[in-house]
Amino acid sequence: MPSFKTSDIEMHYEIDGAGPPVFLIAGMLSDSASWGPMIAPLAEKYTVIRPDNRTTGRTKPALAPTSPPQNATDILALIDHLDIPTAHIIGHSMGGYIAAEFASLAPQRTTSLTLLCSAPMNLARSWHLFQGFCDVRKSGPEGLWLRCLFPWLFHHKFFDNPAQNEGAVAGSLTYPYAQSLDAMQHQLNALKQYDPSDLVHRIKVPTLALLAQNDLIVPHKEALELLTQIPNVDVQTVAHAAHSIHWDAPAAVLEYLITFMKGHRHDN
Repeated sequence: MPSFKTSDIEMHYEIDGAGPPVFLIAGMLSDSASWGPMIAPLAEKYTVIRPDNRTTGRTKPALAPTSPPQNATDILALIDHLDIPTAHIIGHSMGGYIAAEFASLAPQRTTSLTLLCSAPMNLARSWHLFQGFCDVRKSGPEGLWLRCLFPWLFHHKFFDNPAQNEGAVAGSLTYPYAQSLDAMQHQLNALKQYDPSDLVHRIKVPTLALLAQNDLIVPHKEALELLTQIPNVDVQTVAHAAHSIHWDAPAAVLEYLITFMKGHRHDN
């Protein structure tokens, strides 16, 4: 269980595989475990590093000050700690904010940037949506907030098998490092204050953006308009996938990722 201390947190991270380094940065409410189907295939070719962002997983304290720029600074500290000159940086959803902030903060340490279901927008609707889940968690029966959340995350075919949905709920409830209610609200409060609108002008590294055809959280048209303003960007849309794109369509996501990263090596 590797970890290292910064000035104000002890960051937990996981490392798998060997090869060029790849950082996987989780989104809202998620931690290093959220990358499930990506880990083993990527670890066959890459050193895969998965940090627990502030407020999540085994990173302590759970209520440390947080923001996407602060988390990006943590990633830079981790790269320094691991003595990694440069790495591929991949972020999902809110993790895409962190990944993009890192690429802006340290372009010379960023081999490539990949954004999964993420764009430089922070919609008020998203805050109201997640605040609603938080409120349900505060007062509703155990697991109800997850049953409300999952239809926003997964493709509709995920729910064709009721056992699959209930298994995901049960697994989330028994996960020993699940984000607490207080940490969830703390993360949400911080995200409400974040303005990513200038990111399109600050990203200068080779970028891949994968949008999901059926994403209910990141509106496709608006995301596409913003992402295409990033220099040196390749924007693709993955069919039959919703916001949890790497769970709905892992094979397609892996094919895009590996092809892109092969074309953007540090020694090119």
